[in-house]
Amino acid sequence: MENVIIATVLSFVITYFAIPVLIKVAELKHLYDEPDERKSHKSRIPTLGGLGFFAGFLLATAVCAPAQQAFPLQYLLAAFFIIFIVGMKDDIVGLSPVKKLIGQLIAAFAIIYLGNLQIQSMYGFFGIGQLPYHFSLLLTYFTFIVVINAFNLIDGVDGLAGSIGMLVSAVLGAYFLYSNELLYAVMGFSMAAGLAAFLIYNITPAKIFMGDTGSLLVGLVNATLIVKFIEIAGNPASKMPLQAVPAIAFAILIVPLFDTLRVFAIRMSRGRSPFTADRHHIHHYMLALGLSHRQTTLVAVLFNICFIGMAYSLQNIGSTWLLTLVGGTAFVLTSVLFVLKRRKETVKAAATVVVAEPVEVPQTITKPKILRMNPEGVLQDK
Repeated sequence: MENVIIATVLSFVITYFAIPVLIKVAELKHLYDEPDERKSHKSRIPTLGGLGFFAGFLLATAVCAPAQQAFPLQYLLAAFFIIFIVGMKDDIVGLSPVKKLIGQLIAAFAIIYLGNLQIQSMYGFFGIGQLPYHFSLLLTYFTFIVVINAFNLIDGVDGLAGSIGMLVSAVLGAYFLYSNELLYAVMGFSMAAGLAAFLIYNITPAKIFMGDTGSLLVGLVNATLIVKFIEIAGNPASKMPLQAVPAIAFAILIVPLFDTLRVFAIRMSRGRSPFTADRHHIHHYMLALGLSHRQTTLVAVLFNICFIGMAYSLQNIGSTWLLTLVGGTAFVLTSVLFVLKRRKETVKAAATVVVAEPVEVPQTITKPKILRMNPEGVLQDK
């Protein structure tokens, strides 16, 4: 317990005092996120916020992790450092989606293969139990890539990615603390505390963004925690076993995960790359309805909390039914948002249409000039 408290305080303090320094460095080096027609901010904002809570999280985890947990801590720290380098390079000079994906796969490899962390069972989802080894590996890699990019893609509103990341890390950290998994409890609370300190500077009006350095790290840490949660919570011998574990895991990540899967499906159905940018995210819908950044973030966090509570309360109905209920509810709510957004855009477009009435222009009729010759042979204008 002491390890978790020290890690939480240490991560918060380091991040809190590091962010102002990073803001000054970004201003001196002109490291800004430039506004454009797709982004919601209208001024240049520094983008090195992820470096601040990376330092707090990494130091707190390295210092406060239990001494007997050298494995798999060494591979976890290596993976976090790899994803940090990928995100930092993307923030400073830019990276293609393919190169970012390769970096994510390398980081995931360090955790999955070297750290021996896998989703080994579906725990009754569609009647599926233990998974074949190679299918287990593929599913775990897929989970890591989707979760990492999910947090990267919802980072479009002040405070949203940080608030959801803090909620998910804190919930999972609390579960691991109760289950006596101290290494993962330290990781969860260190990340939550670092994000709490970062949000002081990121809530509207944002003084700094986390950038890809931060969003990729938040995604990787929470992907690690969620896979470990599925492994521990699904084990009947654990201190706090849960039923319908895949559905509960999905509910914990409902906002970033459902939004990413939905947006990927929309883009691929239109023959586009799933990594191309657009304005089809849920937070774009809420902004279009007139909600502010703070209101959008608050609504998203509250809905995420409600989904977690619903999944935990209804875990007895089984993985298949619960996952269908969670996904179906999310789909209905998103559809309502989309319909309201389209209706508002239609009303706004109709109000701006100006019907121009035809204006009659008076025509002046001029008589033709007649030239006649007078007796003296001079032309006269008649």
